[in-house]
Amino acid sequence: MPRYARGFDTEAAFAHLARRDRKLGAWMRRLGPIEADLRWRKPFDPVDALARAILYQQLSGKAAATIVGRVETAIGSRRFHCDTLARRDDADIRGCGVSGNKLLALRDLARREEAGEIPGLRRMSTMSEDAIVEALVPIRGIGRWTVEMMLIFRLGRPDVLPIDDLGIRKGTQVVDGQEAMPTPKELAARGECWRPYRSYASFYLWRIADEASAANTATRRSQE
Repeated sequence: MPRYARGFDTEAAFAHLARRDRKLGAWMRRLGPIEADLRWRKPFDPVDALARAILYQQLSGKAAATIVGRVETAIGSRRFHCDTLARRDDADIRGCGVSGNKLLALRDLARREEAGEIPGLRRMSTMSEDAIVEALVPIRGIGRWTVEMMLIFRLGRPDVLPIDDLGIRKGTQVVDGQEAMPTPKELAARGECWRPYRSYASFYLWRIADEASAANTATRRSQE
């Protein structure tokens, strides 16, 4: 059974991408190396990470952090899982500012954890990216993009390309000097030359999109 390491050699990724894609390589040399994400080295609870991703959806970082803090206080824990979420009823959780749809998603997540349907880190280390996506997207409120953010930022998988991400599509548009963003299908085809380091290409495309829009701060991802 194969085992998948967390993290990858960013120097090798930089050299590969710069060699395979002249246009992207020019941007990469201009921006300089992007350091490895130290969270790749840290253990984490996938259920807790998914719960936080649910709570952060469609909210600004500050608003979501406030709601997360209220829920942590209500359940008396900084870790979200089936046991801690069960400490408060629906009305208490809603009183923290959690919407009805997000509450349903949290309850579904907790139910699936209790039923043993959510793979832990050890099991994920033997699962392919597609297998992890397949295991997690049935959870209410969890889509492919959210799982892809976990694969990139938490699990350190080197070859993930979130083709529906607007930042990555915008970054590719800038790199290629096109008038319109590529469609997800076009981006998937465009990114074939970035294998096996499409995650590292994504880091640069996000940065390039931020540069192009003259943003003061980079766009936050759900796993940050």
